[in-house]
Amino acid sequence: MSAAQILEIAELYAGHCKLKLSTVGAYAANDGKFFGRLTDGYDCRTRTAQRILAWFSENWPADLEWPKAISRPSKRGGAA
Repeated sequence: MSAAQILEIAELYAGHCKLKLSTVGAYAANDGKFFGRLTDGYDCRTRTAQRILAWFSENWPADLEWPKAISRPSKRGGAA
């Protein structure tokens, strides 16, 4: 999972839900500046990326298709 893929997921979610990336960052990473740093070229730890991707998978809108090029993690207690 690359920072670019995490940012792609965040931007899709933000656009669909009509939220700012900073708001999505506050929800997904408990850090409103998280996605801004990724946009600026910074990276994140693997564990952080996995946690954030799991948050998106659990909170993904039913009417928005998950990007095919990005593997979706399994939901807790079952398959995605």
